Amino acid sequence: MGSFSIWHWLIVLVIVALVFGTKKLRNVGEDLGGAVKGFKKGMHDAAADPAAQPESLSEGKPQADTIDVQAQEKKES
Repeated sequence: MGSFSIWHWLIVLVIVALVFGTKKLRNVGEDLGGAVKGFKKGMHDAAADPAAQPESLSEGKPQADTIDVQAQEKKES
């Protein structure tokens, strides 16, 4: 009962193809592939060009527009 065989997955695949249609599934696959390629390209570009990273993040300093505050608990009267 724990694992599914290859036949279970083939039946699920056929049902999904019948419900959504192969054209819609192909479009979803193309969109997902394009998103993954864009993400990989962005990660590669960021790793190859350290000047593209903000200085405050690369040096561990807070950004200029960041406000550092301390939280205090509200005292009830």
